[in-house]
Amino acid sequence: MAITKEISCVVGTYTNKDGQQKNRYQRIGSIINTKNGEMLKIDVIPLVEGGWAGWAYINDPQPKESFKGLPKDDFDVPF
Repeated sequence: MAITKEISCVVGTYTNKDGQQKNRYQRIGSIINTKNGEMLKIDVIPLVEGGWAGWAYINDPQPKESFKGLPKDDFDVPF
């Protein structure tokens, strides 16, 4: 199975450093290509002030970002 598209929706707004109001997006699921065709997998139902209207965007998958919290050679974390 391969993810062919990501599903996202507007969940709010924020103001950037230039004072412009921008939409805040959340990935809520994906479209997966299976042996039986494409399937839609919903991972979360967004909580939006005033309720979610059901509209979502279908986008190409974004590259996965690697975890930047620790150096790659330092896995000795005390617990």
